[in-house]
Amino acid sequence: MRVLLAAVLSLAAVLGAAAPAAAQARSEPFNSGHVEAQLIAQDAGVVPGSTVILGLRQKITEGWHTYWRNPGDSGEATKLLWTLPAGWTAGEIVWPAPHRLPLGPLVNYGFSDGVILPVSVQAPASARPGETVTLKAAVTYLVCKDVCIPEGAQLQIDVPVVAAPAGADPKWGAELIKTVADAPKPAGLNATFQTAADSLKLSVTGGPLAGADMSGAYFYPYNGAVIDHAGPQAIERGPQGLTLTVKPSVALAMGTAPTMIDGVLVLPGGAYELTANTGPLQPAAAGLGPPPAAAGSSGEGGGSGGAPLGLIAAAAFAFIGGLILNLMPCVFPVLSMKAASLASHADDRRATQAQGLAFMAGVLVTFLILGGLLIAVRAAGETVGWGFQLQSPAVVAALGLIMLLTALNLSGVFEIGTSVQSVGSGLASKGGLAGAAFTGALAVVVAAPCTAPFMAPALGFALTQSPAAAMTVFLALGLGMAAPFTALAFIPALLKLIPRPGAWMDTFRKVLAFPMYAAAAWLAWVLAQQTDSGGLARLLAAAVLVAFAAWLYGRGQSPENSKAKHWGLTASGAAGVAVSVIAAVALPYAPVASAASGATVTAASGLEHEPYSPERLAELRSADIPVFVDFTAAWCVTCKVNEKTTLSTAKVADAFQNTGAVYMVGDWTNQNPQIAAILSRYGRAGVPLYLVYGAGGKEAVVMPQFLTVGAVVAALEAAAA
Repeated sequence: MRVLLAAVLSLAAVLGAAAPAAAQARSEPFNSGHVEAQLIAQDAGVVPGSTVILGLRQKITEGWHTYWRNPGDSGEATKLLWTLPAGWTAGEIVWPAPHRLPLGPLVNYGFSDGVILPVSVQAPASARPGETVTLKAAVTYLVCKDVCIPEGAQLQIDVPVVAAPAGADPKWGAELIKTVADAPKPAGLNATFQTAADSLKLSVTGGPLAGADMSGAYFYPYNGAVIDHAGPQAIERGPQGLTLTVKPSVALAMGTAPTMIDGVLVLPGGAYELTANTGPLQPAAAGLGPPPAAAGSSGEGGGSGGAPLGLIAAAAFAFIGGLILNLMPCVFPVLSMKAASLASHADDRRATQAQGLAFMAGVLVTFLILGGLLIAVRAAGETVGWGFQLQSPAVVAALGLIMLLTALNLSGVFEIGTSVQSVGSGLASKGGLAGAAFTGALAVVVAAPCTAPFMAPALGFALTQSPAAAMTVFLALGLGMAAPFTALAFIPALLKLIPRPGAWMDTFRKVLAFPMYAAAAWLAWVLAQQTDSGGLARLLAAAVLVAFAAWLYGRGQSPENSKAKHWGLTASGAAGVAVSVIAAVALPYAPVASAASGATVTAASGLEHEPYSPERLAELRSADIPVFVDFTAAWCVTCKVNEKTTLSTAKVADAFQNTGAVYMVGDWTNQNPQIAAILSRYGRAGVPLYLVYGAGGKEAVVMPQFLTVGAVVAALEAAAA
């Protein structure tokens, strides 16, 4: 019996000696009926002289909530009052990011379901391994649902002191580690703010914001007397960050503005601490003011002002803009002939539908490629937008040659596939489908200089979102552009409305060539704005070679000449030689922007004007002078139409003279980061953009993309009032 007792006692001693190795912090939860509160530890023990992370765990009954460090319009933050052994010290609560808790007209900040509030506790170097230390805290909190109940508890936790790191607590360690990792932290953000009587603008750039998803961004200030918590926070996205416009608190509006504001910025990808100092807002963050209201009706469904677009609205706008692109002067001739060719084979529904789908595929693939390139260029740090490719003189030159080739084809100099007399034959053949797909791709390429109504806000939204969201908008734009032709192919009743091909078709086709010749000439003029005379000369030489190659190719298509040889070559072979000459001679000397590109301001309206600069604009505004800013480009069709039909009229000139307004022109023909930042600030991906700044420091008013004389005159008069 004694032997058995000795064995039991020995086993107990062994287990007792081994206890520290298997030790873990121990505590008991307190349940008030609304909140179960408990102290927990990240590690199973603490080494003398080191830190242990503890946490106040609150498991909150469904429908109830507790509060963040700034509770918002009402409420009370959770508090901890520690009672610690001599030499032990506790830090402040590391607050997780809260969420909003609307309550009638109020908005509070806090936590539902549950939360862990970490606190670091420092052990003294004199702590002795093998002992267990009891750490106590009195916790008080306000828990609310329909009513608010102040509650409290006396909590404690036993933490073993160990000689070596004990590892994570098996029950709570992983959860506390994740809570600390997810808590808001400084991230190298640059933040400034400005206050006015009815707005507080906070701009934030740097750190992880470049290219981040900023949808639903929200700023939680640490000081509860800074903003109106129930007011909306309007988001303006920029290439490197964002600007939030919020309503200041009553106390802030009536008192002295602070010189510093700190808090937490919450984005879909994480939460970040920031400290903002008063000062000029950062253009790369988005802008100097809230999304402005449009003057008059822009036909964009409020896309230029008001609440930021969502993905569904942006996709809808893009679809409508794509529909309108079909009517643009460069696109319409291409599609008209293709549509007429379908009418001659309306009875072959399968072949006609196949062409409609092939056309749609060509449009969609080209739009997605263009959108992907745009996203990639912006991700690389370039501030570019819709039509960015036309800021490259080499691209403008290539597009001009494509326009010339299209015009020569419509003029009958050469044929692609079949002649006009047999157009549409073999629609179901591989060549016919390839031709339809090529037509779709060509339509997108020639539409590049155009920005249709509804497109601007949609593309502006797309370029501030994730790549997946941006590509969704480009897909919707392509579907809109492809929809009319594809619908024509699938709806026989629509095809029957188009006259059957005949002699008229050859005449109509040749008439349609002239808008394409005009487009080629216009692009040559655009190139002349971007380069020196040498660049224009090289383009004209390339145009002659292209026309010669097209003529040779057309001669080779006739039966009598298809096999005939000239200088030892067939006509088709000679065309190949001519193209090779272009590659050998023209391409090595592809035009590049001249050193002075961007310095010349275009203003086809003839109005007296000044070149745009942020400094000059600020100077004019400080002098209470109304300003009309025209962001344009030589390659922008819509811009040129507005200049000729509206801005060049006598009534508009009189309005500028009578109001004393200054006309500024921001030329985006070549790349200009300052203009790109302005476009991004106002949610635009490209030009035109018209801003009217009123006297007295009024915020800019965005004019519609398509101007009218009455709208411009009214905007100038309102700005001067």
